Amino acid sequence: VQLQASGGGLVQAGGSLRLSCAASGSVSSTGNMGWYRQAPGKQRELVALLDRGANANYADSVKGRFTITRDNAKNTVYLEMNVLKPEDTAVYYCNADVWSRGTLKNYWGQGTLVTVSS
Repeated sequence: VQLQASGGGLVQAGGSLRLSCAASGSVSSTGNMGWYRQAPGKQRELVALLDRGANANYADSVKGRFTITRDNAKNTVYLEMNVLKPEDTAVYYCNADVWSRGTLKNYWGQGTLVTVSS
């Protein structure tokens, strides 16, 4: 099983980006799916988490600006980021609980860089 993240890039403050993360391989289904980020010199932090029932939790710093969604049929999670700020600059990692061959495991994606210029 692999998580493949995409969609990062360079954007000006106030702009938008959409991140995607797809689980591939021997995936039966996915449980919680989410996004974390790690800025230079800082610890990795939760950005948004979405359970299979579409219940979402957001970091206070992104509430009202970011939206997490998922497509269970595609085992994919998305992060719509609007009104981006320079402090949103970080490597964004997707994370998911994946059922594969009767076993539930937690996986991380490879990270995608988001840079917000002022």
